[in-house]
Amino acid sequence: MERRHEEARRRGIRLFFTGVGGQGTLVATRLVGEAALAEGLSASMSEIHGMAQRGGVVESSVVVGDIRAPIVAEAQADVLVAFEPLEALRALNRCHAQTKAVVSTSPIVPFTVAAGQGTYPNLDDVLRELKDKLAAVVALDAEALAREAGSVRAANMVVMGAVAAMDVLPIAKATWDACLRKLFPPKLYDLNQRAFDAGFAHGRP
Repeated sequence: MERRHEEARRRGIRLFFTGVGGQGTLVATRLVGEAALAEGLSASMSEIHGMAQRGGVVESSVVVGDIRAPIVAEAQADVLVAFEPLEALRALNRCHAQTKAVVSTSPIVPFTVAAGQGTYPNLDDVLRELKDKLAAVVALDAEALAREAGSVRAANMVVMGAVAAMDVLPIAKATWDACLRKLFPPKLYDLNQRAFDAGFAHGRP
């Protein structure tokens, strides 16, 4: 683990998050930052961009390691964290051939599609394109797993559990668990821990 810490510090790891307002993107971003810091790694987080309160697209990023700028520019993301499949497709320009991704397959149909002004792409086609262009893709029904854990509102933690299981960050499972306890109040901790563990169990590419 110590060697991996040093590698992460030296080259840095860039994570790009994308989803829709209300999916808990900010909480997920904070969890990565907290866990990295708990492991003794530098971490910087970008601001949330988008209409988080209106169901619009929300994007954020975390950079782990000795990189000053927290912004993930085009073709820079080492990890893509997508809480909605169409938004994953739209974020491909931030990725490169070695990018690894975790994608929730639970679609949120845009207002324009619901109003009959467009069509939502076929999910299989979306996942096929992602897998063709990225090094590894973990696709999981985060909403269904969260519902089994106790609440669909914990779908973001299902996704984050899968990110942890991919082992793209030098962060021990125990560190993730400790940061979950720190991040959530006691009445919400058990739910979010179960959701995280469900994602962790499904997170191997």
